Amino acid sequence: MTLQLGEKIRQLRRRDSRTQEDLADALGITCQAVSRWEINAAYPDMELIPAIANYFGITIDELFGYECERDKKIDEIIAKIDAYGIKARGDDEWVDECLAILRHGLAEFPNNEKLLITLADTLSEAGWRRHMEWLYYDDEGFMCHDYDRHRKNDYWTESVKICENLVENASDNTIVTRAVSILVLLYRNFGENEKAAMYANKQPPLKHSREILLAAAYDGKEEAAYIGDALLKLAAKFSEQFVYGIINNVHHYESDMPIHKITKLIDLFYLICDDGNLGEYNGILIQLYLYLSRLQWERGYHDEAFESLYEALNHARALEELLDGEEHYFTAPLVRFVKCTSGKAENIARTLPSDWPFYCNPDYSQVEKEIKADPRWAEWVAKTQE
Repeated sequence: MTLQLGEKIRQLRRRDSRTQEDLADALGITCQAVSRWEINAAYPDMELIPAIANYFGITIDELFGYECERDKKIDEIIAKIDAYGIKARGDDEWVDECLAILRHGLAEFPNNEKLLITLADTLSEAGWRRHMEWLYYDDEGFMCHDYDRHRKNDYWTESVKICENLVENASDNTIVTRAVSILVLLYRNFGENEKAAMYANKQPPLKHSREILLAAAYDGKEEAAYIGDALLKLAAKFSEQFVYGIINNVHHYESDMPIHKITKLIDLFYLICDDGNLGEYNGILIQLYLYLSRLQWERGYHDEAFESLYEALNHARALEELLDGEEHYFTAPLVRFVKCTSGKAENIARTLPSDWPFYCNPDYSQVEKEIKADPRWAEWVAKTQE
């Protein structure tokens, strides 16, 4: 690493538009000494190293190039966790391995903010997979959380401690925001609603979100691209909250209302992508159609339920076709400058039977028995495996 020290000093000096004389004067040495450092003919005395780092506003590790090596290792650890695809999986087989990787990383890089927030996020997800989120409907039909059970969830308890520390001490605002998002949900699950609300209220309102502000930061084609991106992301978040609003009260399921509402949510995406090219948002349509099939069956619309299952399959195939590793753009007028998410598809259609009905509330056990007893279920499953 020291062999690159002279080059690093020259890069930093040029970055700050400083001359060799400027640096020499600041350190109380000769200009010739700086010149010799920069051609690697000599190296600074060790007692000068802190002063050089301070002069350029960097750490000693950064001066010697250790920072880049450290960041590379940390990014590799996080990439290993990302490769597990935790959020998209329904099992808990990844829990022990992922936590071990992160704890080993933190042993090598103590208190690293990136590793800590990744550990907190992983613990939060692990707590749900290992202990579940226990819900019930109160006397008025509203969904509530079983606080006593949730407080015994060791994964969530550790996640909260990490996030509280990050909110207080992290230097990266992005990490603080992620920590707050985790805290709000876990405090809610613990019944500490006032704490959850306190953290939520510290965040900017929707009109000050990144997506809205980026659209306001440009004009012309760039503005059109950011508006399109905002429309799609807002539709996705709106859809999620809308479904939770339906699920929140069990009495909503005493009529066909949820069926009509979910159908309208699906139409929202076609309002934006009116040519049918939904890009990665095919994934949300998969979720909505799976849930719609459950609702339709429950209300006696059995043929329509299977139509929805096949619509989910169609969207899975469309998503698989999109995720071919190539670059794609949306094509509808409002979003035609928005780039689709790239990546590789991994058996999206094959997982549909295990993903069904995606949203699990209210209890769907009776619907599951009935719909899976219908011969058309086995036919649909077979199609998903082709």
